[in-house]
Amino acid sequence: MRVLIGLFTSSLADVQMEAAHCLHELSHSSDPAVAEACLPATSYLLTYLSGHSIEFTELCLYTLGNLVVESEAVRKQLLPQGIISALASCIQSPHEAVLEGLGYVLSQLLQAKEASIEIIPLVLDSALPQHMLQLVCSNLELGMGVAVEFAWCLHYVVCSCVNNALLISQGIMSTLVLLLLELASMVSKAVADGLELLICPVLRCLSNLLAEEMEGCNMQVQDERLLVALFTFMQYFLNHHLFIVQECLWLLNNLTADEPFFCSAMLTLDLIPALLQLLPCSRMVALLVLTVLCNIAEKGCAYCQQLHQKAVLSSLISILTLSDAEVAGQCLELLHLLFLHWPEAAADFFTQAGLQALEQHQHHPELQERVRALMNLATQPTAASPCSLVSSAAVPSSLP
Repeated sequence: MRVLIGLFTSSLADVQMEAAHCLHELSHSSDPAVAEACLPATSYLLTYLSGHSIEFTELCLYTLGNLVVESEAVRKQLLPQGIISALASCIQSPHEAVLEGLGYVLSQLLQAKEASIEIIPLVLDSALPQHMLQLVCSNLELGMGVAVEFAWCLHYVVCSCVNNALLISQGIMSTLVLLLLELASMVSKAVADGLELLICPVLRCLSNLLAEEMEGCNMQVQDERLLVALFTFMQYFLNHHLFIVQECLWLLNNLTADEPFFCSAMLTLDLIPALLQLLPCSRMVALLVLTVLCNIAEKGCAYCQQLHQKAVLSSLISILTLSDAEVAGQCLELLHLLFLHWPEAAADFFTQAGLQALEQHQHHPELQERVRALMNLATQPTAASPCSLVSSAAVPSSLP
């Protein structure tokens, strides 16, 4: 190693490059002892990130990334040596290959077990987050490798919950919404090769930020076009990338959980039929669809009236007939909300063979009480709904 590092610090460019290739080969070892043997090289690897050779800088970055994965000792040495500030300078490079390599190093650092305590606070105190966000959203037509790398980096930072309030104050949510609108436009134009690789981490970032329930979150995302974008993604990727459908539904769940704005928009944009069409796709998709519908139904009678008018019941009867216990349980929760807020739905449900669908689950230990409560409604006269005279226009309108 002493000889190799001597060659790595040589003034002869060709010798230096060959030594860098040797270090890179060593960095691929899964033996932590090999990574620790490379510790004397880390300060030089950081120094050479400001070099003029793109190939050499790229090689140093991937070597650092590999060493970071394998050794906590390497990570602990790199932090006081200034790796975060070195990356913050390097991220301003105009070269795509360098930026992809930097994204690789940073993503490995952010996934380290000690990242939330020792690494992410340093990242948030640097200029890296703003540069990352800019790179996620720019030059998509030139290739998405850089955008994908830094989208996952942002995801790891957000998941750490170290200081998401800072990211929100810097406008990350509104920026990511605009990015999703742009990506949906590209999908609509059939320019979508590989876009799912970028869409996935961006959706996760937004979902996790919304789950924080911090002040200012909802205002940054209140745009009806976001719903249209999500349904564009789900329709396009349904047959080949079902995981994107699940990610979209998870974000949709977080958007509708507490915010009437998006519940109203789902109804006024007539997106419920498209949502119901997703029920047969998979068990997880069915659970998420039913959860979103429950979020809407929880908002009260005017929302339940609209769900009833959009033929939700026939889909629920079909899913009850075929579903396992967990999906059936979520379906029963939605029926309970509909019957509670809009009793006319109960009468309609039982005239559409709903009773027979319920009977299939009446002996299941986890469901029987809820099934019995719903079946009892079949023998009771339909009560007048407190909002029986409310028209569809009474659903809270969307903001312009």
